[in-house]
This record gives sequence, structure tokens and C-alpha cells, in this order.
Amino acid sequence: MKSKTRLPGGRKLTLGVAAVCGVLLTPITPAGAAPGVLLSDDEPVAPGVTFRSFTWKTDHGSTQGYLLQADLTNPRVDLGLLHRESVTEPTAISALADGQKAVAGVNGDFFNNTDEHEGVTPTGSAVGAEIAAGHDRKAAVPDGQRFGPGLPDGTTTEDVFGLGVDRVARVGTVSLEGKIQTDQGVLGVDGLNQYALPVDGVGVFTSEWGSMSRLRSTCGTDTDRGAPCSDTTIEVVVNDGKVAEVHDKPGEGAIAEGDFVLVGREGGVGELDDLKPGDPVSVDYGLAPVGAPEYQAAVGGFPILRDGAALSDLDTEALAPRTSAGVSADGKHVFLVAMDGRSDVSVGLTVSELADLLKQLGADDAVNLDGGGSTTLVAREEGADRVTVRNNPSDGKERPVANGIGLFSK
Repeated sequence: MKSKTRLPGGRKLTLGVAAVCGVLLTPITPAGAAPGVLLSDDEPVAPGVTFRSFTWKTDHGSTQGYLLQADLTNPRVDLGLLHRESVTEPTAISALADGQKAVAGVNGDFFNNTDEHEGVTPTGSAVGAEIAAGHDRKAAVPDGQRFGPGLPDGTTTEDVFGLGVDRVARVGTVSLEGKIQTDQGVLGVDGLNQYALPVDGVGVFTSEWGSMSRLRSTCGTDTDRGAPCSDTTIEVVVNDGKVAEVHDKPGEGAIAEGDFVLVGREGGVGELDDLKPGDPVSVDYGLAPVGAPEYQAAVGGFPILRDGAALSDLDTEALAPRTSAGVSADGKHVFLVAMDGRSDVSVGLTVSELADLLKQLGADDAVNLDGGGSTTLVAREEGADRVTVRNNPSDGKERPVANGIGLFSK
């Protein structure tokens, strides 16, 4: 016998007969599913994409979760980065999904939404790399400049979750490579559209940075995010392949398509200091995957599950809303999970518990994404042309975020 019930937020779903927390659930579990998980029946979102809600009882208490599954063996299913035109425009996930016509998605990477430096405005840009439709939008900040829980051993801000050009989803690493060619020689590229540059580095900013000030990129150090802003900096504006302006401090304002702004700090100043207006400059850069095919889409996130095993030093104390992305061993089945928290009906999870959950749901590799008030999962209801929020954001409403992971139906 089946019955219809209404989920939180007014959503309808046909479910089984076991009742948990007022929502009818059935203990339908995928292979090896986590003990104590009660999953709703599949709700089709699009061909090859399904949604489920579930409850998981842990030692800390009951936690409400939401699961999107995508089958990449279905040629109509695609996965991409949810983003705005610039990397410094935090936006609600529902707006990002609808703007790009995604059928479902979750929030993505941690981002610079607060700042310790007096007079410096948070940029809203993500910690890690972004790749959209095969295009490299930004690179990762130094490990010590990131926001979010501490990185587990063996992980870095260069770790990403994404979809390869071979249509295989994977957790991997991308590193920034590039060069700046001038009449004085060749310089390395140490940053791309990122809110923090490495000490002694030179960063490239493009039109995708937007009009936000570039000052934050010279604040903090590789090991101390809150360290003072550097007092040894330079900015070189390159227009139509030639130096147009040289300043001793990073500025702000839109960058024309095809132009560049080069920012140097400490030792990086000396590499740029000889440039003057009219000098020719060419810039070349790219995000190179480590030991894997190129990424079609990628978002930053730190690994919590590798080859079916949780990393050994994941946090086991802090309970919070969580977001995660996982993939099966063959790279063809994607799991996007949002876990409610900070409420009487859903206590949240530790990062360690999140890894265990993703493993039990069928993931072989997984990353932790931005959680807390950022945790958001959206999906279209049957017959709808717009997404709705399916979880219960702990802020009581959607938080504007830097980016997300979108599922698409061709």
C-alpha cells in the first residue's frame, strides 16, 4: 500500500508506510546502506536523476538528510559547476540552478565571506579551483588561507570534485601552471582570480574576477590567514597585450574581456617592477589535473573518503549541517548529500560521520563541501521548470554562496 504525504516545505512525495518524525519512510537501502538509515522512495527529478529524503540515527541523535543520485551512464545526464559570471558574486543555489537550467544541485566550496583585515571587504570568492564547461575560472588559495574545518592530512586546497572530459566523475587534484612573457623574461603564474596569493607570488586577474577590490589577495600569509596585509605590493594593468598602468597597490574595478591585471606581493614585486606603460606582455595559464584526464567541470572540496575508506584524521566532535559530493568506484554514479543540523529534529553530523554515510550510500570517493548555513539542496518537482529547496537551511533561508554542483538533463 502506498500513501501520499507532504514533506517539509510543502513538497509531495509518494512513500512507503513506516512513519519517522511525521514523514512516511520505508527502510529501502542501497547495497551496504548505513545502519539506521530510513530512505524515502525514489522521486524522479529527470531521466537518470532521483531525489530521496532520509533519516539517520547516530550516537548523537537523529539527523535529517537529502540525497540526489545521478547516473552518468545515461547520456541525458550531465554535471556542471553552478556559478555567476564573476567569481565574486555569492548567489543562492536556487537562483544559480534556475539561471543555468539545472534540474537539481547542492552548494559547493567554502568561500571568503568574512575577513579579519580592517578595511578589507570579503570577496565572496571560493577557496578552491573552479572549472566550468572546460574553462578554468580560478585557482586555489594557499592552504593556510582557506576557510572551513582543518584540512585532513594528505589533502590540500587544490583537491576538487568534478566531471572529466571522459564523462567520469572523480575526486582529484588540479595545479595551476602558467607563464607571463615580457621583454625582460618569463615569470611564473602563482595565482588566478583568487582572494589570497602565496607570499612572494604573482597573480593573474581576469574579467571573471569582476569589479571587486584585489587588495585581499595581498593579505595574510601561506600559513596565517589573519596576518597583516603586505606593504610591499604592485599592480600592473595589461590592456590589449601592453602595459597600460602600473600602481603600487592593488585596485578595483571591472577588467575588460581579454585584458589582465597582474598583482605581485613581496618577492613578486621585483618580478614586475621593471614593467612600464607600453611594454608588451602575454599571459598563459591553465589548471592541470594530476594523473587524470582534463576536467569538464570541477569545484573545490577536501577529500573525506578515498578508495572506500574514510580518511583517518577527520573531525569527530563538531556537529553541523553538512554538504558532500561522492562518486562510485567506476565514476558513473554521483551522490550529492545535504544534512540538516542545529535544530531539535536534526542534530547534524561530524565530518567523520559524513564520510561513513557517503561510503554506506555507495560512494567510493567523496569530498566535504561548505556546510553550516550554506548547506542547501535543490531539485525540481515533477512537471516544474524551476527548482525548490528540499532541505531546511539552518539560517532559516538560503545563504548566498560562491558556487555549487549542478545536475542537468539534456
